[in-house]
Amino acid sequence: MFRLLVRTLPALALLIAPAVGQTSGDKPFTLEEAIALALKKNFDLQVQAFTVENAKDAVAIQNAAFDPTINANVRRNLNQQASTTSALDGTGAAAAGPRSDGTTMSVGATLPRIAATNGSVSVSTNLTRSATNSRNSLVNPSFGNGVSASLNQPLLNGAGRHSATAALERAKLGLNIASINYKSRVLSLISDTENAYYNLVAARETLRIRQLTHEYNLKLFDENKARRTTGVATDLDVLSAEVGVANARRGIVQAEQTARDAEDRLLNLINLPNFDQRIGAVAFDAYNEKAPTFAEAYKRARDFYPESLSTEEAIKQLQLDLETARRNQLPTLDLNASLGYTARATNVSYGQAIANLPNDHGNNWSLGLTYSTPWGRHADKARYRTAQTNLSSRKLQLEQLEQTLLVNVRSSVRAVESNLAAVEIAAKATELATRQAEQQKARFDAGLSTSRLVLLAQDDLETSRFQELSARVALRRAVAELHRLEGTSLERFRVQLPQ
Repeated sequence: MFRLLVRTLPALALLIAPAVGQTSGDKPFTLEEAIALALKKNFDLQVQAFTVENAKDAVAIQNAAFDPTINANVRRNLNQQASTTSALDGTGAAAAGPRSDGTTMSVGATLPRIAATNGSVSVSTNLTRSATNSRNSLVNPSFGNGVSASLNQPLLNGAGRHSATAALERAKLGLNIASINYKSRVLSLISDTENAYYNLVAARETLRIRQLTHEYNLKLFDENKARRTTGVATDLDVLSAEVGVANARRGIVQAEQTARDAEDRLLNLINLPNFDQRIGAVAFDAYNEKAPTFAEAYKRARDFYPESLSTEEAIKQLQLDLETARRNQLPTLDLNASLGYTARATNVSYGQAIANLPNDHGNNWSLGLTYSTPWGRHADKARYRTAQTNLSSRKLQLEQLEQTLLVNVRSSVRAVESNLAAVEIAAKATELATRQAEQQKARFDAGLSTSRLVLLAQDDLETSRFQELSARVALRRAVAELHRLEGTSLERFRVQLPQ
């Protein structure tokens, strides 16, 4: 079985070698490049950007509620009756029926919402011309002109600046939330990209370690075969070395699969269209930061943690909703007022009608109050209680987030501290395992040891290398998570968020 594996795996190794060689010869692919591509092309981030744009448009929509509306109207009408039915028509018995035609032109503006009071006001002016075939008409044709203004002002329910601007303020807070969520997604994407990059580094380093082990075991296998011909080694020594080679080759195949999977995960994050493309050489950056302190890390996290900031903005929205619900418990009492002037009619022209308006006019006005209230106001009271519950619930959620943030920062700080020590210890262990393997090989060369002990020492060295690699990856992951919680990944990679 082992001989079959030994014969079969070299063919697979030949398939692996070109890919590995291609990667090692490519231009190095840095973490900064990976993050830049992810921020530029990641699908989730592009979707979140659309959410921010929609939030901006929501603010524009609410702002438009304070924009005046201009309206104009032109109307021409004609009324011709078939016959005269009354002497009062003034058309004569033999004449055709009463006939009238008219033209009306009007222009006006409406301010649908006044920011200070939540009232609405409109003004309009009109020009008219009417003509008739009736001899009873004193002015024929008759030109007229008029201006009018109207006001609707809530006095209780819906009155005041809060009622006028609540929807706009809520939309602005919604824009803040969308921007904060975009920042949160950027921080998560940076962290995800870092982890994917580090996983690729670890996978390729694992492959390299497997290859080193394979080379060592293959050399030992060749030495045992040569020693067997001289009678120094036994068939058992050769078989042990042969098994070591087969195991090493199997490890290479598995490591190559892991490396390709890690490449695909990174390619998916940075959204490169060609998954057959091999990523260039990757490596850990030297870690030169000092050990973090909880006080500094937690202060930065409290100031920049997106989830807390987003929840605080949501609480402000709910406070607006609560105040609106409180005001909506009041009865509806609206003031309605109007004032108008109409010029003295003339048969001369539109211009004469306009000239008559300032000094020769009639007038009209109206003033009224409208009151209404639902019996018991049960629905409004229930909405107020719901608004209170929603606000209290979100405040509890903020407290929970702050507590969770504290725990996560403490855990991340400890993870960085412990992994800094773990890397140092693992490096020493690798150094010791390397010397022990060399010593065991020297004893084997001197005939004082067996190939089995040499393979065991090599396995210990490989295990030490993997443990050191695992500690280095864990350190990078812990640092990435701490930077995400602190929000400092943006400064670290010089990321400028859109305003």
